[in-house]
Amino acid sequence: MSGEAAAEKFYSDIEETARLVGVDCSRDKISPILSAYRDAFVEGGIVFSVDATRRHLGELNYAFTVPPAIDDPHAHALSNGFVAETDHPVGAVLSDVRARCAVAEHLIDCGVVGGFRKLYAHFPHDHLSVSEIADIPSMPPAVADNVGLFTRYGLRNVAMIGVNYAQRTVSVYFQFDPENRPGPAAMGSMMRELGLAEPQERMLEFTRNSLRANLTLGWDSSEILRVALAPPPRRGLDPSMVPVRIEPHIERFATSAPRVYPGERVNLFAVKWTPAAEYLEVCSYYKLTPMLEKLFVESHEK
Repeated sequence: MSGEAAAEKFYSDIEETARLVGVDCSRDKISPILSAYRDAFVEGGIVFSVDATRRHLGELNYAFTVPPAIDDPHAHALSNGFVAETDHPVGAVLSDVRARCAVAEHLIDCGVVGGFRKLYAHFPHDHLSVSEIADIPSMPPAVADNVGLFTRYGLRNVAMIGVNYAQRTVSVYFQFDPENRPGPAAMGSMMRELGLAEPQERMLEFTRNSLRANLTLGWDSSEILRVALAPPPRRGLDPSMVPVRIEPHIERFATSAPRVYPGERVNLFAVKWTPAAEYLEVCSYYKLTPMLEKLFVESHEK
């Protein structure tokens, strides 16, 4: 299948998925992204996600792997008008990270309604320490301000960085050591120390096998804006296993969203905490990559 045909097939499946969750879908908003990254839809991984348990904001997100032929994802996004030129440090984060480690892949996160959202650098085989991340000149000072807290709770090695250019935030993905993964009590203590919404014990217990912790920070303060934990993606994940009620249209999304791989569906349920709320994000994988199978799905099933 050509890139154009794969992109058109994916757009049709975006429309179907948007209908499942009641989100408006406009070809005019989505086509520029699909055109700019059309080769991604032939071989790259793709995942849909929705906010499940707080007030539904009418958005459906989709993330996908950047085609390897695009050597500089930030420059490509600039040239296509998805991000703007800026003197703000946010514009240099991705290149600064790429200069310090072997990035295995880049990813893009978009909204059906909101459009282009984030770029990610994923380096699962060449972690950076939290001190190395804090020393990157373009990184928010909030990272360095919280190094002591990170290390105290076992957040020492970083495997991925996400950059939200519009909101000017950075998400730092800490890889847990399987032999020394913080337990639910430790994570609950960290949430309270950070002043985030009071975590429910059942939600912390649900996330106890998380491979990573995702913390979001900005340049305006030292506060942690959001923390996310999630058990690994897996096949045959029953929505009833999640310790909160899921609305019927979200359950339909989790069990019926389009996909293009054989076998049981792969889902991920992430719990997120902000100062205002604890909420759930539901992900349904549309297309898998060998890296995903190896790093997450297969290792979890074993």
